[in-house]
Amino acid sequence: MNQRKIRILLAKPGLDGHDRGAKIVALALRDAGMEVIYTGLHQDLGQIIGAAAQETVDVIGLSIMSGAHIPICTRLLEMMPDAGLQDVKLVVGGVIPTRDITVLEDLGVAGIYPGGTPFDDITSGIYDLCGLPAPTGA
Repeated sequence: MNQRKIRILLAKPGLDGHDRGAKIVALALRDAGMEVIYTGLHQDLGQIIGAAAQETVDVIGLSIMSGAHIPICTRLLEMMPDAGLQDVKLVVGGVIPTRDITVLEDLGVAGIYPGGTPFDDITSGIYDLCGLPAPTGA
């Protein structure tokens, strides 16, 4: 059965220069059958929104190691409807303290993947968010 591919934009917002984890997650998502657009380091929120709109993605994934996940997610979620991205899901990974997970969920972040989350949990979570079954063998 052929199903459409989930399109996910992965971005590293702000000045955080550590992207090894984001690149590894990008490979895991690709290997699980998703189309991954990786924007690279040092993206501002306007660049992320613009790329997501241009690429017509299903999901925006942020990798944040700086500790600024709450203000970044808050502002991005505020910007998304004005760009026509109200149906796009926002997920975040990286250094996310347990105490902040509920805060992010309450903001509307659809998936939260702290460092160390197994790749299978990330990929199956994103397939679930998009209402699609994960491909077998992925």
